[in-house]
Amino acid sequence: MISIFDLAALLLTLSALFGWLNHRFLRLPHTIGLLVMGLLASLALVGLDLAFPRQHLYEDLTQVLRQVDFTDVVMNGMLAFLLFAGAMSLDLRALRDRAWAVATLALVGTLISTAIVGGAFWFAAAALGQPVPLAWALVFGALISPTDPVAVLATLKNVKVPEALEVEMQGEALFNDGIGIVLFTVLVAFAAGSGGEATSAGGVARLLLQEAGGGLVLGVVTGYLAYRAMRAIDDFPVEVLITLALVAGTYALAQKLHFSGPLAVVAAGLLVGDRAPRDAMSEETQGYVSSLWTLIDEVLNSVLFLLIGLEVLVLRFEAGGLVLAACAVPIVLAARLAAVSTPLLAFRWGGNLSARNVPFLTWAGVRGGISVALALSVPESDAKPAILAATYAVVLFTIVVQGSTLGMVARRTLKDLPERDAA
Repeated sequence: MISIFDLAALLLTLSALFGWLNHRFLRLPHTIGLLVMGLLASLALVGLDLAFPRQHLYEDLTQVLRQVDFTDVVMNGMLAFLLFAGAMSLDLRALRDRAWAVATLALVGTLISTAIVGGAFWFAAAALGQPVPLAWALVFGALISPTDPVAVLATLKNVKVPEALEVEMQGEALFNDGIGIVLFTVLVAFAAGSGGEATSAGGVARLLLQEAGGGLVLGVVTGYLAYRAMRAIDDFPVEVLITLALVAGTYALAQKLHFSGPLAVVAAGLLVGDRAPRDAMSEETQGYVSSLWTLIDEVLNSVLFLLIGLEVLVLRFEAGGLVLAACAVPIVLAARLAAVSTPLLAFRWGGNLSARNVPFLTWAGVRGGISVALALSVPESDAKPAILAATYAVVLFTIVVQGSTLGMVARRTLKDLPERDAA
């Protein structure tokens, strides 16, 4: 048993080492490079263990990684700070202009994708002789359908797209995990046979109102209190500390009140990021706050993507489920295409969505650590190995393949696109 400090030291050292090797030799985008190097290191250890079974290298490192509760680390640790950092950098005024498009993609798109992925995954599993109950297939649809805000924001750092489209993608990614987590919670309760009132139409509506609505209101309240506190003083160490306290306190309080912690910190981040720089922070304070949250974003992203790559050592994949996992990739891509296209066809009169953006938005549907964390939290059942393998396959494909080629897709599909027609 090693200490938390030793675990943190190991992960930070590996992140720094792999980051240096990637920058020196692979030259992939930083987060993608860390994931790839973590994955290659995992596969190399598996190979060494097969070649030299008496050395126990694989077993020793696996025992260390098993002490890292990936779901807890992501959902109750990193996520709050990463979402706040992303929300702080988003232009709230631009988001208001794109509110209809963002809401449509985040809500309608997630529901459509969940249904299509669930149905297609259930059919594919039956066709391959590895049946997965429809209820559990829909659970997979709910956890894999929302685009991952952390992965999307990390990917957009390496891709130039029109500003309005970037705001749309950031807004969708920051908000659709809320509806995805609510769907996931309801469907897991139904699949596990403990649904009761929670899976009724009224129960779902109440849960959505409590989780999403309560989270947004809480975030606005705590964000406004932090903004007023920062406005009353001019002392950058205290103001930096206020932003850190805002994130940790808001997320912890949201969990106690059974509100959506992610949506709460997003709302708080949007409010502080919009109002504080205008009349609550001096230029010196803005510099320190911006530098701090940029650093937090980069460091936590590095550790998270490294962990995703190393998780191959911990997850147990059944050989028979690899074909089904491979089938999940085109299923999720097709569902993303439908999720992006259907709102366009249904609400064409709104003028807020453009058919020219559909290929790019489809390919930009990157999934990441949140999907893996939710898959790991699925109760033990016969369907869990298939869900885990499919989730990991989709996450790896979207980050490595889609993430690394998104710039090329943007150049081809968004070429000469006027700014006013960006989304």
